[in-house]
Amino acid sequence: MIEIYTDGAYNPVSGWGGWAAVAIEEGRKRVFSGTVDSTTGNRMEITAALEGILHTPQDSEVVVYTDSQYLFGCMAKGWQRRANRDLWEQLDKAVKQRKVRWEWIDQNIANPFHNEAHTTANNLTSQSKAMRPAPSKTEQIEAPPAEKLSHIDERGRPRMVDISAKAETQREALAKGRVRMQPSTFELIKRGGVAKGDVLTVAQLAGIMAAKQTANLIPLCHPLLLGNVKVELALDEANSAIDITATVKSTGKTGVEMEALTATAVAALTIYDMCKAVDRGMQIESIRLARKSGGKSGTIELESV
Repeated sequence: MIEIYTDGAYNPVSGWGGWAAVAIEEGRKRVFSGTVDSTTGNRMEITAALEGILHTPQDSEVVVYTDSQYLFGCMAKGWQRRANRDLWEQLDKAVKQRKVRWEWIDQNIANPFHNEAHTTANNLTSQSKAMRPAPSKTEQIEAPPAEKLSHIDERGRPRMVDISAKAETQREALAKGRVRMQPSTFELIKRGGVAKGDVLTVAQLAGIMAAKQTANLIPLCHPLLLGNVKVELALDEANSAIDITATVKSTGKTGVEMEALTATAVAALTIYDMCKAVDRGMQIESIRLARKSGGKSGTIELESV
């Protein structure tokens, strides 16, 4: 069962709207958010639910919590839909592909997930024009991400996605990974006794260099001008492990998730390479994206950072 807490907000002065959906599945939280220009509060409420549902697998069981009487009434009570028919059509299609139950939630009841959705949506409407990301154009959504692979053309051949018409926004991605080893290897690294040199410093530099070379390593990645790459290594003495965190920032037309993941992976491989002579049983574990922000999909938090 997947729980989705949604909320939408609208600034009548600027016409700027924000939406947010907080999805909870098996204890894991994911946050989706975005903005739309020249919109309404009701459209933002529908968009929050639509985006949240589209980020769940087809045939999954979903409970959507909303404090919008308009959204709840139209979806659960059969109210007439005199406006926003484009969004209703998309929402109906998404709902038919899943088992969706609608629940009313009082906005005055303290629920941390709904409060997060409410705060996120409202914060997006109050951003200054210079800080705003590109408006989310949910009207153009045709199918959930799982249904279409953007790197495959209509003939099933690989292609680089055309991003030339996309607007530039501030983008950030954070990836994590871990290298687990024998306690003796951990102590050797800690005291700087590895024959090949300072493992932590070399791995850090390797991760930074790798992020800048991602387009040369991953065939369909776009070459990007990176604004900042930070690779941090933390010693976990209790588990004889080194935790790697890579953060990449850029202002551009496409995300930097692959750069952050590549930095993490190469930093881990460098640790392995420098220490394999004394510990061939080292394990590289759990390289994953933890957070990304910017672009059409807004902020997505896959785990606390």
